[in-house]
Amino acid sequence: MDETVKAQLEQVRTTALTNMFDVAAVIRIAEHLGLDELAAYLTAGNAGEYTRFILTGKT
Repeated sequence: MDETVKAQLEQVRTTALTNMFDVAAVIRIAEHLGLDELAAYLTAGNAGEYTRFILTGKT
């Protein structure tokens, strides 16, 4: 997970529109906000690494 994806995750988080564990909703919000790198990262099947980052802050 690169710094761009991390920054885009923070953008989605600060909207407070979804629980960050709802990956499908995070993807929809990212697409709506034009956060293409984040949407592509999650769509590519990186949910495990994503969840680990949400829980621990580590990749």
